[in-house]
Formats: sequence, structure tokens, C-alpha cells
Amino acid sequence: MNSTDPDHISLSGPDLWDAIVGIRTGCYPLMDILEPVYGYQPTLGAGITFDVLFCLVMIGHLIMFAIFRKWTSFLFAVGSLTELLGWAGRTWSAKCPYNQNAFLMQITTLIIAPTFYSAALYVLLSILIGLLGRQTSILSPKWYAIIFCACDVLSLVIQAIGGGMASQATQRPDGDTAPGTHTMVAGIVFQLFTMTVFAALVCDFLRRVWALQRSRGSGAALLLTPKLKMVLGSMFVSFVMIYVRSIYRTVELAQGWKGDLITHEGYFIGLDAALMFVAAAVWLALDPAVLLRDQEAAAKANKERGAAAGRGQQDHGAESESSWDQERKSAHRI
Repeated sequence: MNSTDPDHISLSGPDLWDAIVGIRTGCYPLMDILEPVYGYQPTLGAGITFDVLFCLVMIGHLIMFAIFRKWTSFLFAVGSLTELLGWAGRTWSAKCPYNQNAFLMQITTLIIAPTFYSAALYVLLSILIGLLGRQTSILSPKWYAIIFCACDVLSLVIQAIGGGMASQATQRPDGDTAPGTHTMVAGIVFQLFTMTVFAALVCDFLRRVWALQRSRGSGAALLLTPKLKMVLGSMFVSFVMIYVRSIYRTVELAQGWKGDLITHEGYFIGLDAALMFVAAAVWLALDPAVLLRDQEAAAKANKERGAAAGRGQQDHGAESESSWDQERKSAHRI
């Protein structure tokens, strides 16, 4: 008799754990006598739906990256690919609810995917500061990218390690998922802290931009153009989606693997998958690579004119110095 035959499994005896291990490495339908790690069987329809949605968003961002070569598009494409892999794992779990590889695949990807989205926000702010001037920010554009992306990478690593620890613990009969869960929570809390600091700096950036606009007078060209306001709008929507999702995942994991949030798929779909899709899709609809194209071209032209003017002054200075040298040499001969 096959020890992993779903119709002939006993919950007692020395072969119990061997039977469970066999089930978790194969593909078996849901059984009343054994609960999946999820606490439910993932819905196939939800898995397919979000696979398709994140695939479309990923393709869209890859196309934008191929055209405009902007890091923001690349980061959103990578984040959407990570979401796609996670939902592929959940789709797999819908058919094989006990399979440990499917569970590991979804938990380690879906926990870290939003860090790529938040990294795109950090890069965008550094771009905006470069366009509107150093006086609009406490930090230089370079330091924004370095500091916040480094924090994002650290958060990603912590969450990935925690997800791996928790998943591996479920494969042992005496496995303790608490250390891995606490590690994941620590990574998400650190991400929340980083995003909170980022939000404060964005507010300071906007305050400085408005103050600079007022100081220039009513006749000056607008710093916050309509297209730039649309970019800020997409940044705001993406930020709120990521922030709310991070709060949800923090509370979910803090409740433990038997908590009310983590054992009900509806919460996960509404407060994780849907929010992350909106965060990525709104960025595609209002892509900074398109909306800021004219402003970036104008800034580049101004920079080139400034550089040309600087070279002209240097050449004029060199000519003046050469004339002075000639006069000095003539006077010396006399």
C-alpha cells in the first residue's frame, strides 16, 4: 500500500511523518485529515488571474525600459516578475496544496517583490531633484539613491532569509517557524521605517519646490508642471499601496501561521495582490519615462549650454592671457 495514498493515511504510527513528507513532495488533492501550511487551499482562479495581470504589467515595463532605458522601468519589471513567480507558486499550490516547493516558491518571492517597487520610488525622487535643482532637497540626488536603495536591499535580504527559514521549518516534524517569521517581520518593519523617512523627505522636497516657485514670482516658469504633478500622483498612489501592504503583512505575520489574516485568502488577495498590481499598473499608465521626457531634454539642453558658456569663458581668458604675455614680452625687449 502506498503510504501517501490520500485514502489510506493514518494520523498515528511511526510512518506518519514519512507519509507527510511524501505528500509535501508530491501533488495530492486536499484531504480533510491534513491541513495545508496555508490553512486553506489557494484558489486556482485567483492564481491564474494575477499571473496574467503581473505578466502584462511586467511586459509593459520591459517595453518601456527597452525604449527609454530608465532604471525605474527596470525595477518595476523585476518586481512584477517576482510577483509573477510568486503567483505561479500559488497557482501550483491550488492544484497541489501540500507541495512544499510550491509553498516555498510563493512565500520567498511575494514577501520581497514590493522592495523593487519601493526602490523605483527612491530612484524617481533622485531624478526629480536632479531636474528641479539641488536646492529642492536636503540630500543630493546621488545620496538618495545610495542610502534608500541600500536600505531596500537590506530589507529584501532580511525578508528572504526569514521566508526561507520559516518554510524550511515546516518540513521538520519539530520545526519552529517562529524565528523565520520574526525575521520576516523585522525585514518588513525596517522597510516601513525606511518608507516613513522617505515620505518625510518627499514632503520636505515639495515644500522646498513650492517655496522656490513663490520666490521666483508669478511670471516665472512653473516648476511643478502638469506632467510633473501626474508623476507625483503616480508616486503617491504607488507609495500608499506599498505602505498599506507592508502594514498588512506585518500584522499578518505577527499573528503567526495560525492567525486569522494569514489563514484567509481573501485578505491576501485584497491587501497584497490587488494593491501591488495597482502600484505597478499606475506607474505604467503614468510612466515618468514618458511624462518627464520633455523636461529632461530641456534640462539636458540647459546643462549643455552652460557647459558651452563655461568653455567660452575659459577660451576668452586664455586669449586675454596670451595677449598680455605678448605685450609683456614686447615691453621687456624695449
